[in-house]
Amino acid sequence: MSDVTIKRALLSVSDKTGLAELGKALAARSVELVSTGGTAKALRDAGLTVMDVSELTGFPEMMDGRVKTLHPTVHGGLLAVRDNPEHAAAMAEHQIGAIDLVVVNLYPFEATVAKGAERDEVIENIDIGGPSMVRSAAKNHHFVTILTDPADYATLMAELSASDGKTTLTFRRAMAAKAYAATAAYDSAISQWFASVDQQHHFPPVLTSAHKLVTTLRYGENPHQAAALYVPARPLVSGLPQAQQVQGKELSYNNYNDANAALELIAEFANAGPTVVIVKHANPCGVASGATLLDAWQGALACDSVSAFGGIVAVNRPLDGPTANAICEIFTEVVVAPGADNAAREAFAGKKNLRLLLVDTLPPADRENLITVPIAGGLLVQDRDNGHVMRDMLKVVTKRAPTDQELADCLFAWTVAKHVKSNAIVYAKDGVTAGIGAGQMNRRDSSRIAVVKAREAAETHGWTEARTVGSAVASDAFFPFADGLMAAVEAGATCVIQPGGSIRDEDVIKAADEAGLAMVFTGMRHFRH
Repeated sequence: MSDVTIKRALLSVSDKTGLAELGKALAARSVELVSTGGTAKALRDAGLTVMDVSELTGFPEMMDGRVKTLHPTVHGGLLAVRDNPEHAAAMAEHQIGAIDLVVVNLYPFEATVAKGAERDEVIENIDIGGPSMVRSAAKNHHFVTILTDPADYATLMAELSASDGKTTLTFRRAMAAKAYAATAAYDSAISQWFASVDQQHHFPPVLTSAHKLVTTLRYGENPHQAAALYVPARPLVSGLPQAQQVQGKELSYNNYNDANAALELIAEFANAGPTVVIVKHANPCGVASGATLLDAWQGALACDSVSAFGGIVAVNRPLDGPTANAICEIFTEVVVAPGADNAAREAFAGKKNLRLLLVDTLPPADRENLITVPIAGGLLVQDRDNGHVMRDMLKVVTKRAPTDQELADCLFAWTVAKHVKSNAIVYAKDGVTAGIGAGQMNRRDSSRIAVVKAREAAETHGWTEARTVGSAVASDAFFPFADGLMAAVEAGATCVIQPGGSIRDEDVIKAADEAGLAMVFTGMRHFRH
């Protein structure tokens, strides 16, 4: 059997969207409607004739509605294999009628949690009968149609119209797959809630998650790789998937990845003065704070204008016209901002391929969540790196203590270094990055690359000296040898911020003292792979 005629439908939904219209369309096809509680009332209010489940089963609802559909008459009508003689005989013997269509969406568990409900209310919103019916109907999809999403009602009615009141096996298979995904996501949400409120395990014995497909992307990192965007079933924070795309081409996999790196870094400066971040291949190539966004843009761009070409820009303030016009002077892939005025939008409108993404708020930089990385045969899981250091947490280890300005530059460089691929070296002066070295296999090479970029910037802009002169330098991990430090000395840095903790710390401190540097230890590192 392929096509199945819908003669009886069981409807039990929390989300009443489109219910009355669906009920009327089914009734117009002489489909018998069976329902429960509030769903039955909503259908009757729409003028429809409805049989209560209790009338079908001959058994009343009880225990505040906890027990109503958990009955052999219901599940026999769902699970019976219609062309199996033994099943057919059992249905006849026990007067079990077939149920051809089930329309169920589950108790609003996630919404109940999201509104901050007390534990007892959350528990009461764990649906039992609903998932049982969904799973029974989906299992027997050769004969039963299951709908769990109001968005599919129109497709169902189109099926019935095209097939004279019948559904196709292809449709039923698709709806069954969607149904099991829905119950899996539901159980995952419940599991995560128990893990979060009971806090028995920082890492639960079984890690579950559920994500919904938003869209497929043109391709992945490379054209031969397929890619897609998913969002959590219940997002805990807003980000790029929730942003408003004002203009520009479809975002690619790399656009999302790079723009997220920019968003995560600019979030560190949510409460700072006007700040601009420029990212290329998930690494910041220029970061600056200034009196205005335009000042900040000019400072960030000057750090590495070569890498900024084709980059991603993120700002911590709504964009204004002058800043937008300046950004438009170079090729930019994506701009992320918490708003943009009309002048800024007008400026970007002339760059039809530039994507402008507006976020409601910047994500909290100190939020807690788990980060997962697939590996062959497993999954690595760790806490998100939300570590921060304040001035009073820094330990001065050199004879010379840093000045207030050096300390400010140290903390600025340290914040940026947290978002640079290891090994990471960041020079900063007056709230502007002067040179960034990223992703090298040793710290000395990262130091040298940062200095080379700073010198190139000085040549490009006709400065008398590189901005590393008089700067602070941050290292995401300790200097294992003094050679990396000496590269900073040669670049003209006057202060160093690093985690410390090397067995050669004394050698590095001695080298800093001999060079007249001030150096502070954070006691915290920021590897980023």
